[in-house]
Amino acid sequence: MNYNLITILGPTAVGKTHLAAQLANRFNGEIISADSRQVYIGMDIGTGKDITDYNVDGKIIPHHLIDVIEPKEEFNLFLFDKYFYESFSDITSRRKIPFLVGGTGLYLHSILSGYELNKVDFDEVRYAELNELEISDLREKLKKVSLSLHNTTDLLVKERIIRAIMITEKENNKEVLKKSDINSLTIGIRFERDEIKKRITERLKHRLQNGMIEEVKKLIDDGISFERLNLFGLEYKFIGKYLSGELSYNDMYQKLNRAIHSFAKRQMTWFRKMEKEGIIIHWIEGPNYGEAEQIISKHFFVNK
Repeated sequence: MNYNLITILGPTAVGKTHLAAQLANRFNGEIISADSRQVYIGMDIGTGKDITDYNVDGKIIPHHLIDVIEPKEEFNLFLFDKYFYESFSDITSRRKIPFLVGGTGLYLHSILSGYELNKVDFDEVRYAELNELEISDLREKLKKVSLSLHNTTDLLVKERIIRAIMITEKENNKEVLKKSDINSLTIGIRFERDEIKKRITERLKHRLQNGMIEEVKKLIDDGISFERLNLFGLEYKFIGKYLSGELSYNDMYQKLNRAIHSFAKRQMTWFRKMEKEGIIIHWIEGPNYGEAEQIISKHFFVNK
């Protein structure tokens, strides 16, 4: 089979990025992140954006879709796909191998199964017109033009409401973001459930002791609201509740730890769903470089 992409996926805390960087170094590749929060500038510790993972023997492996947007701005699946295909084209044009790496199931699924997404021209004039309206008026307008809201958070953030309205207004005049012919060799990293829980808890303790609370404080100081932190979920949501006085430190820690464990289970549910749809995932136990290298050497370069 003629592959043109290597995907490294798995639940949180399994060591995806470091393994991918090693493999990209070995096979002349560059990394495209598939993480819905690492796109945000200044959200580093809470999202696991450890840039040292990209350092292999003193060489920084080129990486894409990291730090591309401010936390006050919105990011969505359409933008991810747009940036992915731009990065994919750029990397392959230079005869390098793109590595798609992450754990955001929706983003991974969109590439591996070839979603075609409606392209919306976020016209600046129309945006300015809508931005003049009060948020209560925008909510009513969105309810009228959209019979089925995709996400209840569409009604909480003004910019999200405006964009949702503009998407709906364009539905009868669709352009399509054409998918490239992606054929991915996909490797999944997994651990036994108890080991995943252990790794998550140890990592959480380390992050809390090494600047994660201070990172959230800085976001608040920079004008990010507690409501916005809630939308980012997990670390930002629960630390935000701690900083606002809604939770004690211990309650924050316990609730956050449980939430991350649940998140890891949901990630695995996504991956099993993808397999049921016919996406082949070559699973390895832990970030085993030798095993992953063997899979790539055996499958990727056939017919090349």
